[in-house]
Parts: sequence; structure tokens; C-alpha cells
Amino acid sequence: MANVSVSHLGLCVSDLEASLRFYTQGLGFELAEGYDVGDEVAHTLEVEPGVVLRSQMVQKDGMKVELLGWTSPRPFGAPSTSRGQLGLTHLSFTVVDMDAVEQRLVALGATVVESTRTSIPFPGGCMKLLFLADPDGTRVELMETVLDPAE
Repeated sequence: MANVSVSHLGLCVSDLEASLRFYTQGLGFELAEGYDVGDEVAHTLEVEPGVVLRSQMVQKDGMKVELLGWTSPRPFGAPSTSRGQLGLTHLSFTVVDMDAVEQRLVALGATVVESTRTSIPFPGGCMKLLFLADPDGTRVELMETVLDPAE
């Protein structure tokens, strides 16, 4: 459809600075535009008046993510812990050297979901997969294609 284009994906975060470090230093996003938001958009954001919010965009490879750093009202709830749960289940990234990326993300507040670590063989190599939870629990999938050097 020519009249529809992708804008961004929004993530509510509990600690904007920690999330900025995770997404910029950990995953390589760059800062984009940011806005301080108040009650002028309370009805649009589906919250009661008293809004104190920093909307900070980060971008990478054509993907733009809006990190919503709420001061008031405080964030609540929990992100999906199953890919079978309705709604956003994860963000996915192709990586080179999964071990190094995993270590960097853990140092920036990620939690490894160890039960998801897997390797799917294919002729000439395998696809390594791993899910981590960002500082707020949003699932982040890492995928690495590993080719068999003997082939």
C-alpha cells in the first residue's frame, strides 16, 4: 500500500538512562529526536492528566524505537514472557559473534533466558538463537548464522 509507511515501535521503560545505554551501547542504536511531553497529550496516551514523560527515539538500520520514559504516571505491568502471548513478543537482531554481543548486553542489564539457547543445523552450518530480556524484561532475540568452515 503506497499510502502507509512504517514510523516506529514504542517501548515503555522504567529507567530511561539504563534503556538508552542498553539500546545504544549494547545494540548500536543511535539517538534520534526526543521530546518532553506533558498533559497536552494525556488523552492520546490513554493516561490521566499529570503526565511527565520523555519520549526518546533511537534508530538503527531503518528501525526506529521510541523509548517512553515515564516519570508520571509510573510505568506498570510486565512484558511478554512467551512468544505465544498476544502483543509484542520480542525484538530480533542478526549478530556476528553472539558470545561477545551476549556479554556486552548482560553487562548493560540484560538477563539471559537460558532455556532459549539453541542451535538449528542446516546444510553447511547452523543458526544459533538466544533470547535475552532487556533491563525491563522485553525479550530481545539474537540470531547468528555459523557456517561450517569445512564446507
